[in-house]
Amino acid sequence: MRAQSSATAAVPIAVPASPRGRGFGTLQAALGVVAFSLTFPATAWGLEGFGPWSLVAVRSVLAAVIAGGCLLALRVPLPARRHWAGLAVVAAGVVLGFPMLTTLALQTSTTAHAAVVVGLLPLTTALFSSLRTGSRPSRTFWAAALAGAAAVVAFTVQQSGGALTTADLYLFGALLICAAGYTEGGRLAGAMPGWQVIGWALVLCLPLTVPVAAVALTAEPVHLTAHSVTGLLWVAAGSQFLGLIVWYRGMASIGIPKASQLQLAQPLLTLFWSVFLLGEHLPLAAPLTAVAVLVCIAVTQRARG
Repeated sequence: MRAQSSATAAVPIAVPASPRGRGFGTLQAALGVVAFSLTFPATAWGLEGFGPWSLVAVRSVLAAVIAGGCLLALRVPLPARRHWAGLAVVAAGVVLGFPMLTTLALQTSTTAHAAVVVGLLPLTTALFSSLRTGSRPSRTFWAAALAGAAAVVAFTVQQSGGALTTADLYLFGALLICAAGYTEGGRLAGAMPGWQVIGWALVLCLPLTVPVAAVALTAEPVHLTAHSVTGLLWVAAGSQFLGLIVWYRGMASIGIPKASQLQLAQPLLTLFWSVFLLGEHLPLAAPLTAVAVLVCIAVTQRARG
C-alpha cells in the first residue's frame, strides 16, 4: 500500500446534500443505530463463554481481519499522515475504550440498565462535535436534545434507586471516550469513505489487540456455546465494522449532531432485544420513555443545525 499523494489526500469541498441524499444519510445512520442496539445483548451472550478481556480483544482482532481484508482487496492507499492522529482517537474510543468499559459494566449490570445510561451518548456526541468541529446547532435542537437526555437520566435514576454503581462509572467513562471517537470518525468520514475510517482504526489496533487476545485466551476460561460464538461474531462483524460503516457514512451526510440524536432510540431498541433475546424484565417506565425520546428525535431532526 502507498501513501496518498497531496492531491488525492485533499479534503473535498463540502457540498450541501440534496433532500434525497439527506434521507439516504438518515437511513444509513439509523441502520447503524439498529446494529449498535444489538451490541449489549450480543456482549451478554459472548460473556457466557468468554472473559471480558478475551471477548473485547478477540472481537477487535476479528473485525480488523475483515477490515484489513477489504482494504487489501480493494488496494486502498494508506491515509494521509495528517489523518492518523484522528484515526488514533477513533481507535482509542470506538475500537478499544467503549467495548472494554461496557463489557466490564455488563458483568454486573443488566443490558437494560446499561442501555439507558448509554442513552446519554447522543448529547455527549453533540457536545464533542460542537467543540471539535465548531458546529452550532439551533436552540431548538439543544432544547430537544437536553429533553431527550433528561428523559434518559430520569429513567436511569428511577431504575437504579438513585445510587450509582461501579458499572455506572464504567458506562459514564465509556460515554466520554466513545463520543470523542464518534466525533472524530464523523469528521474523518468527510475526507475518506466511512468504512475506511473504521477499517484503518481497527488495523491500527492490531499490534495491541493480537498479543492481548493471545494472553487473555490463556488466562480466562473459554466455553464455546451457540450463544457465546454468535455474540462474538456479531460484536466483531456487526457492531465493530458493518454498523460503524453505515453510521459514519450517515454522519458525514446529515451532520454529526443530527445523526447523534438518532441514537436516542438505541436504548429503547436494546430494551426490546434484552427482553426478546435475554428474557430480561422490561421496566414499566420504558413505554413512557419511548414516547418522550421519539418526540425529541423528531424535533432534533427537523431543527436547523
